Amino acid sequence: MLLRPPGPKPNVLIGNMPLASRDPLGTFSRWAREYGDMFYYRAGWIHVYFLNHPELIEAVLVRNYQNFLKDKVLQNSRWFFGDGLLTSERDVWKKQRQLCQPAFHRERVATYGKLMTDYAEDLLRSWHHGEEVDVHQEMMELTLRIVVRALFAVEAEATSQVSDALNVVMRNISGARMIMPPILRMLPTPGMFKFRGAVEQLNKTVYRIIAFRRQEQHDSGDLLSMLMRTRSENGEQMSDEQLRDEVMTFLLAGHETTALALSWTWYLLSRHPEVERKLHDELDSVLGGRVPELSDLPNLTYTDKVIKESLRLYPPAWSLARTVLKDFDLGNYRIPAGANVVMSQWVIHRDPRFFADPDRFDPDRWNGDALTKLPKFAYFPFGGGPRQCIGASFATMEALLLLATIGRRFEVRIDKDQEVTPTPSFTLRPKNGIAATLVQRRSIKTGLPSLTRNEWKLTKDLRTLRDDL
Repeated sequence: MLLRPPGPKPNVLIGNMPLASRDPLGTFSRWAREYGDMFYYRAGWIHVYFLNHPELIEAVLVRNYQNFLKDKVLQNSRWFFGDGLLTSERDVWKKQRQLCQPAFHRERVATYGKLMTDYAEDLLRSWHHGEEVDVHQEMMELTLRIVVRALFAVEAEATSQVSDALNVVMRNISGARMIMPPILRMLPTPGMFKFRGAVEQLNKTVYRIIAFRRQEQHDSGDLLSMLMRTRSENGEQMSDEQLRDEVMTFLLAGHETTALALSWTWYLLSRHPEVERKLHDELDSVLGGRVPELSDLPNLTYTDKVIKESLRLYPPAWSLARTVLKDFDLGNYRIPAGANVVMSQWVIHRDPRFFADPDRFDPDRWNGDALTKLPKFAYFPFGGGPRQCIGASFATMEALLLLATIGRRFEVRIDKDQEVTPTPSFTLRPKNGIAATLVQRRSIKTGLPSLTRNEWKLTKDLRTLRDDL
């Protein structure tokens, strides 16, 4: 067995720091093309083996998953996430997974369908034809309201507190900060003070809701109620600390990923009017202007393809990483204990070996049984193996219902000259948001016409001239 695969030439002191570069995603993609199915680099003190083939990824996530722990980034994040499903390991993880699983059974998840469309309708009542918005921020606020209501059965006050604090946290766990040793988070800098204050605010809000729900002692129909009532095989219930850790995980996974999936979908639709027209045709045909219901989803086949293709090109979870427990043979190489193994959805999903014309947004590539013909880990937006995202069905249902609810009423127009840059941190966020103009469509309810693209451009130019005057 060879010790190391090929890789980029390192800087003597720091090795390679792609996450701190101007274009991390471009760097990883270029290295994959240059060095093949596996390459090696050193990021500071971390030895990284980057895998670029579905069979290698399956070997790590499925066949030999017991020889791997969550990576050092997530280990360093335990001070925030605690021992929730995202960060816990082995027996602790198995116990928590067992306790959490009932909250995500298909029947339970289905009960949140109307909640999702109700909140989307609330958002649409605040939208106006011709209004300019940051559509990414709009989606973040919408999905956060939904997950806070689904988790806690509480409304605006808690949502506002959680939203402000989560935004601070997510801005501070990007780029090079992702491998920052925990001790450095105690530095007396303004950014670190704000970061720690945001985590403290989240803790206070969550513990206050848990204490209130303990006093109530009845099922409010939310996920927290179910988690509090669930017992392990030994009859044990979750402690307040365990509940807090799972809630923090669900807050992140339950709103960030869906919001990003929708944000990138609006971006792609605006750049591809022919796909947008096909989506609208299906929504008009199936829904006739009414709010979608869960029973409509089997008939919204093109809508489903749009979401699948958006998740392929802009996966909210853009990479997975694991730390090796014991020396491990993979391909022609021996990976030592303590090294990190990285698998990137962004890279694999754009590999021309598995997707023809891989950079093209083409929902029709998912016609028929296309997904079943792919190698298992050529497409894995929610991870895979025993530790696949527990909320995948929740997120998929939410993305479909929200896209259908909003798309039947509005088009989201994004100026073609706007530079929208994906930034890889914990998730794949648009660097500076996504500025958009809302255009109300003709529908059974509103009867309002949709502007043509030329009319929309003229309206935008007139608005700019007005502002200049």
